[in-house]
Amino acid sequence: MTTETLSHHDAHDHHDAGGIKVFGFWVYLMSDLVIFGSLFATYAVLMKGTAGGPTGADIFELPFILVETFLLLFSSFTYGMAVLAMNAGRIGQIKAWLGITFLLGAAFVGMEIYEFQHLIHEGFGPDRSAFLSAFFTLVGTHGLHVTFGLIWILVMLVQLHTKGLNDVTRPRILCLSLFWHFLDIVWICVFSFVYLMGVL
Repeated sequence: MTTETLSHHDAHDHHDAGGIKVFGFWVYLMSDLVIFGSLFATYAVLMKGTAGGPTGADIFELPFILVETFLLLFSSFTYGMAVLAMNAGRIGQIKAWLGITFLLGAAFVGMEIYEFQHLIHEGFGPDRSAFLSAFFTLVGTHGLHVTFGLIWILVMLVQLHTKGLNDVTRPRILCLSLFWHFLDIVWICVFSFVYLMGVL
């Protein structure tokens, strides 16, 4: 077997391994979808259980949540630009777009933490009612996922700096892309089902 043939087989094996990683990550996302589905179902059951406390219309500040939503939606666009830069082999642009995505995601998490602190300070913590318990659990779980995504972005920036763009980092960037867009879709559901319906 020639050196050229061996090189071709190695490249094919790397491609297959990357495809398997992405497929495996799709399976993980489906399991995550079950978790969020359960949390949405729980919230739907408990959303009327205010125990004489505040309802969503009393505590939700829709303009504030809209800013949060636009931050996360725009971060999905910037991550898409990072993937396009990856396909073009422009590592500097990948780092730049990932950095912008990180800042937007961090701002989103910061606003969510502020919202939680404000509600708890007002006496509307998760122990106040079943409604608030379900609300904090659902929104907080999404926030934890975004935080994990931010850590993953930092790891990818380090790996891009040390390893460059190769058959190892490419599938990881694609998996993170799936994860980030998935969180955007979940947040649209949270915004519509929890916040919009809550103030109507």
